[in-house]
Amino acid sequence: MKCPFCGSFDTQVIDSRVNEAGEAIRRRRRCVDCDKRFTTWETAELRPPQIVKTNGTREDFSEAKLREGFRRALHKRPVSTELVDAAVDRIRQRLLTLGEREIPAREVGEQVMKELKKLDKIAYIRFASVYRSFQDVEDFQDVIRDIDQP
Repeated sequence: MKCPFCGSFDTQVIDSRVNEAGEAIRRRRRCVDCDKRFTTWETAELRPPQIVKTNGTREDFSEAKLREGFRRALHKRPVSTELVDAAVDRIRQRLLTLGEREIPAREVGEQVMKELKKLDKIAYIRFASVYRSFQDVEDFQDVIRDIDQP
């Protein structure tokens, strides 16, 4: 670790402590050259995979876009924000645990459909109709039959 005072790379860790939540480590350090002390923090950085769209372009995972998809599907539906937050968190966690650098956008859409099916059947049908580009009544009937199955 580079000393912020003199720029030396010769530093020693004097003390290490885990924060209360257990998510970070605080380290007190001392520079061997200038003898000044400073604090560093160590945390885990988990990056969600990039999303590969159907046209081949790539973009960073956006929790805001995910929430917007839920918001549109759940418009005027009796589903609390807490339930939506929990669903978004579950999707984000699944993406992180995949350990992949890239995943197809289709997979994210399927995850959203799975969560909407549990939250609200009408929202599920709304999302599916746009996501799967329904063309006629039979497409709606297929999804309604799918809802009735466990």
